[in-house]
Amino acid sequence: MNLPPVAPKTSRRSTLHRAAWLCVCLLAGLWTQSGRAQQAPAFAHYWDMLPQLNAGAVGRNDELNITAAYQTHATGFEDAGGTMYAGADMAFMLGRTRHGVGLLFEKDEIGLFAHQRFSVQYAYHQKLFGGRLGIGVEVDMLNEKVDGSKADLGDGNDPAFPSSEMSGSKFDVSVGLYYTRGPLQAGISAMHLTAPTVLLGETNEIKVKSLYNFTAAYNIRTRNPLFKIVPSTMLRYDGADFRADVTARLLYSHEKKRLYGGLSYSPMHSVTLFVGGRFHGIDLSYSYEAFTEGIGLESGQHEVTIGYRLDLNLTKKGKNLHRSVRFL
Repeated sequence: MNLPPVAPKTSRRSTLHRAAWLCVCLLAGLWTQSGRAQQAPAFAHYWDMLPQLNAGAVGRNDELNITAAYQTHATGFEDAGGTMYAGADMAFMLGRTRHGVGLLFEKDEIGLFAHQRFSVQYAYHQKLFGGRLGIGVEVDMLNEKVDGSKADLGDGNDPAFPSSEMSGSKFDVSVGLYYTRGPLQAGISAMHLTAPTVLLGETNEIKVKSLYNFTAAYNIRTRNPLFKIVPSTMLRYDGADFRADVTARLLYSHEKKRLYGGLSYSPMHSVTLFVGGRFHGIDLSYSYEAFTEGIGLESGQHEVTIGYRLDLNLTKKGKNLHRSVRFL
């Protein structure tokens, strides 16, 4: 078996740079005021589902990326529901310019309430400071539903609760910036810019808050070229509530094989353990999020993600990208 060459020793400046990055992630995670109040679902695998938060991340690599995920809500509670996500994005060249497009569908259910989002995404990629910046925009179709027939009320005539299923829809817009340079990745986005009010019949409505996100990650090489340490962070703020997640992953990769495990911590909220890898070209990962506040560690959330990448060669230059062996 041929092993890849040993990575060169890192300089003192590089070591200090990495130490400073870890400190930034930890300090960002400690600055938090609340647990979970945002309307948009927070997936544990945020680092592997970047278009869910940031339209600027579509087309970030040269492959067709397909990702699906399912997250259960609090275990052991009736009608706790769950969140489903499915998305795909790809990059292509138009002349000498690089672009990205994507589609996603998201459905979040809990109790009487169901939220759906269908989004069309576009990003323009521009070289900047030795890296690449993705400038993204997203058009969302939001659908909110309340099934009043599931409510168990002492007074069946309470006007505050509908007695049947009611739903409403609204268009919305989101924007994002996503920057990559070598081992560094960072993104910032603003979701639900219009902060729409979705009407449910004539007397009910749901207000959708704007949500601001920041994500960052850095790949740290170790003395063993087969292993990397990947710290990352996600910060979310909706104008009233704030949540921070700080994650550390140990990644093993050799040829087409990849395995990883790690830990996420959200102060005053939860601790998440996850493990995953790439098997026969398919990315598969599992996580368990245990709540450190409120309902307790045993009533956490399970999450499974599956992904597939297909090289379409749409960002490579040349007239004949696909050749037939008959004419070589």
